[in-house]
Amino acid sequence: MTNENPVAIVTGASSGIGRAVATRLAADGTTVVAAARRADRLAELAASAPAGRIEPCELDVTDHAAVRAAVDDVVARHGRIDLLVANAGVMPLSRLDAGLVEEWDRMIDVNVRGLLHGIDAVLPHFTRAGSGHVVTVASVGAYAVSPTAAVYCGTKFAAWAITEGLRQESPPGIRVTTVSPGVVTSELAEGISDPLAQEAMATYRAHAIGPEAIADAVAYAVSQPAEVDVNEIVVRPVRQR
Repeated sequence: MTNENPVAIVTGASSGIGRAVATRLAADGTTVVAAARRADRLAELAASAPAGRIEPCELDVTDHAAVRAAVDDVVARHGRIDLLVANAGVMPLSRLDAGLVEEWDRMIDVNVRGLLHGIDAVLPHFTRAGSGHVVTVASVGAYAVSPTAAVYCGTKFAAWAITEGLRQESPPGIRVTTVSPGVVTSELAEGISDPLAQEAMATYRAHAIGPEAIADAVAYAVSQPAEVDVNEIVVRPVRQR
């Protein structure tokens, strides 16, 4: 980031991509507020980072008031917020005829509403400061639909569309980036309860890349000069088609 002593909030930071992003940003000199529901994981993450670089924040992104309060607290304590990495997401895949409506609702709540809650919380601060950066972690599922992934891909297309809309609406000084990972080593697939989707994932995830590759992409986007806005990055394994 172009500011000295930047401050970021990373959602879904307790594991996988979010953890890798928080770790990378902290190593690069950013103060990172690592937000997620699993407080024990966050405490361990904070303890593993340079002193004071990662602050744990227990947060459920589906709670609009809680997200706004968390961001306001960051600004009150640090005097600023420079970056939101909206990474929180869930992926309980299933065919539509499986009828797992509660799981579909959860994906919509976390993957779409959670993103909107984060944008709503940081945008007033960014607007007042005349600068800021929103990075949305979407998915290659935003570009192509596959069996068992209709709802998940729908939420990721929505994330892409919302982020692109934010880019077009944002005043000068606010930058917006969508990073779309392919198959990455993470805990996302562990939330799949549908047997058909579990079987499909076992094959699909055979050639995964580490979450550090996505953290590198985020670090690249946020490290560009203030006049450069990296809008979209797709990162996937070489063997993923």
